Amino acid sequence: MKSIVLFASGSGSNVENIVNYFENNSNVTIAGVLTNKRDAKVIDRCNRLKINALYFNRQAFYGSDCVLEIVRSFNPDLIVLAGFLWKMPNNILENFPEKIVNIHPALLPKYGGKGMFGMNVHKAVRENNDVETGITIHYVNENYDEGAIIYQAKTIVLPDDSPEMIAEKVHKLEYEHYPSTLEKLLAPKT
Repeated sequence: MKSIVLFASGSGSNVENIVNYFENNSNVTIAGVLTNKRDAKVIDRCNRLKINALYFNRQAFYGSDCVLEIVRSFNPDLIVLAGFLWKMPNNILENFPEKIVNIHPALLPKYGGKGMFGMNVHKAVRENNDVETGITIHYVNENYDEGAIIYQAKTIVLPDDSPEMIAEKVHKLEYEHYPSTLEKLLAPKT
């Protein structure tokens, strides 16, 4: 049995999509969801989906091994960031090399780095008149959005697409490709 631990900061739509994707897969379990926001909507989703959810604060994450020990207790095969906005601390990175995966709402290396998330990315795509955008699934390292790229998917940006329309196209790519890419990462290596 393969185990996934999810980190999220917001509404949890990607969390729900991943949970639903693996719901009937007897080889994969969602061990739990950790969030850095006490009022994150992902907690409501986890309650509805009957998934363990834990809140932690900045001290538990950066100032101690508290979150590390919680993650270790789940013994995850993958740690999946699904709309999680804090940089992973070194203690977690060092204990889970090549096991932490993130999804970014752009074609990295474009529009990556601190502050480049959500609508900030889609507005930048619009302002720069890009003709395409997409998603990047990548490993997490000590720098925002600089880990090795695992998978990218593209979508066309039309001249009259608003940032909101771009966001909708990117969300479709996330929902389609993130869970299946995770499944491939969890598959036995031959």
